[in-house]
Amino acid sequence: MKTTIRRALREDCSRLLELIKELAVYEKAPDEVTVSLEHFTESGFGKNPVWWAFVAEEDGVILGFALYYIRYSTWKGQRMYLEDIIVTEKARGKGIGKLLMDRLIEEAKEKKFTGIMWQVLEWNEPAINFYKKYDAKFDPEWVNCSIYL
Repeated sequence: MKTTIRRALREDCSRLLELIKELAVYEKAPDEVTVSLEHFTESGFGKNPVWWAFVAEEDGVILGFALYYIRYSTWKGQRMYLEDIIVTEKARGKGIGKLLMDRLIEEAKEKKFTGIMWQVLEWNEPAINFYKKYDAKFDPEWVNCSIYL
């Protein structure tokens, strides 16, 4: 089967949210996904979208996606922030993640972003090994911070 990489469409959002929930289970945080389908859809396809995504599809079925937004660095300028790259468990090991990552890199170059940033859980060895293939730099110096409202 041939995998097609294309831009996500509004009608893909329910499937993307299914995959996000699958990722949350994998990351041992199944109850942490609280975004509604309506909010998720509006955030990507409403009047002022804040995220963009590519999907990996085979025979009309979305097997994975990569979602990003624009991050601004006062030192470096506009950078792509990769929020999630997800391939459903059954489709892993087929090169779909590579297709998505390669498309993200192409997008970042087209938009003249100064780089791509993301986070990875320290215990997620498969993901870390995947990113190492791209010569990713891992920065142990910065500490993640957040405020929940």
